[in-house]
Amino acid sequence: MTETKPIAKYWEEADNGKVICKLCPRECIIAPGKYGVCGIRRNVNGKLYASYYGEVVSIAIDPMEKKPLYHFYPSSQIISLATCGCNLKCKHCQNWTISQVKCETKYINPKTLVELALKYKSGGICFTYTEPMIWFEYIIDVAKIAKNHNLPIVLVTNGEINEEPLEDLLDYVDAMNIDLKSIRESFYREICEGKLEPVLHTIKRSYERGVHIEITNLVIPTLNDEPKDIEELVDFVASVNPEIPLHITRFFPNYRLTHLPPTPIETLIKAMEIAKRKLNFVYVGNVVSKELNSTYCPECGTLLIERDYLYNVRVYLEKNRCYKCKRIIPGIF
Repeated sequence: MTETKPIAKYWEEADNGKVICKLCPRECIIAPGKYGVCGIRRNVNGKLYASYYGEVVSIAIDPMEKKPLYHFYPSSQIISLATCGCNLKCKHCQNWTISQVKCETKYINPKTLVELALKYKSGGICFTYTEPMIWFEYIIDVAKIAKNHNLPIVLVTNGEINEEPLEDLLDYVDAMNIDLKSIRESFYREICEGKLEPVLHTIKRSYERGVHIEITNLVIPTLNDEPKDIEELVDFVASVNPEIPLHITRFFPNYRLTHLPPTPIETLIKAMEIAKRKLNFVYVGNVVSKELNSTYCPECGTLLIERDYLYNVRVYLEKNRCYKCKRIIPGIF
């Protein structure tokens, strides 16, 4: 790959030609010719480059529900793409073959990507599959063009980003599903090589800035499935706003955690029951169940969005209200 990519944002010079990347909380110190932990931001002659700018490893048209976003244009389709790399090292990563190793990519410039979204009548552009925050410069350049065509920008993210770049990014983002992996700092440190506090800040600040957010918690047997873990995670989400949708998701053995069993359905149901004590919209993911994935009015219990898995979604809302009791349902419909 020739180094014709743009210079990255958010970095500082250090001694001996090294640079300090200031994009995410890792703040990697990168020697000349080397990459940060994310694998895509590179020191070239004492300057940090966005070396994988526009380099796409995967692109597809997905249901919005697959993100998962249940309260953001339900039943629509969205063009979804990723580069390779990630700033975390989660032992349970389901996309580790593109997030944890170098892989072949193809360059798509921002204008072409927007043209593809328009051609396929996409409901927006979603950066997903791997960690989009490390693609910072590309996302913003795409967003500037997409806004001229009323195409929403969606991120499916781990939330690991520093405060200043987050503020910059939020000017361009319409919706995010943020992965809150655990409410325990020890889980982030031992299972993900990450930090909890920046994720909590990303959730709170994104909500304050008016971005539509939904939260996913993957429940992993023996690691974050205790009722107390769920209770404290729910307490945090409720403290931001009890209207925020929470997706409690089933774990399947993957990557470095193949020795663990899939999450028992009973554990997920119990977690859902705990969450519903304080949150109004709770779903169970990675489980085929119309009941566990449909949206019901928290006021009168009326079925409002019926989801028969991802590809069969029926919306019964009156704009953004329950058609029966007229309660406002949070989201963009």
